[in-house]
Amino acid sequence: MRFILIDKVVWLEPGKQIRAVKSVSLAEEYLADHFPTFPVLPGVLLLEGLIESASWLVRHTEHFAHSMILLEQARNVKYKSFLAPGGQIEYTVEAKALEENVSSFLGRGVCKDEQIVEARFGLRHFNLADTNPEMARNDGIIIENMKQRWQLLWKQDSKPHLPE
Repeated sequence: MRFILIDKVVWLEPGKQIRAVKSVSLAEEYLADHFPTFPVLPGVLLLEGLIESASWLVRHTEHFAHSMILLEQARNVKYKSFLAPGGQIEYTVEAKALEENVSSFLGRGVCKDEQIVEARFGLRHFNLADTNPEMARNDGIIIENMKQRWQLLWKQDSKPHLPE
């Protein structure tokens, strides 16, 4: 993915829910084209923020077992408002089902008290070596890179207390 659409994970309940935030800056290159006189985060990137959030929930819950986590389907995607530069969206994603190779979610994005996007979607997770054993090394590299990125998104000192 060329753009990283999550700045920080602010809440995590493994296997159940994740909340993540994204701040939109006027410096983000896609805003130059979308739209020059009315820059807003493109709808497809709002959806991708939900998908990225859910992917981190899957990775953390499954202890980074899969190198690939891809969108399988998106349903009932509703764009309710715009997100302009200077705004911050908080994505909340709830797992409806989280199985070994597939998962389904309900997600929403909110800026202040205004709902921006909501969707139901499913992800597929797998390793490249599942179909080509020669790709096992690539799986390892990708998983290690994701673990490093996770350390930036979910810092030890920023973790809220989770209910016991």
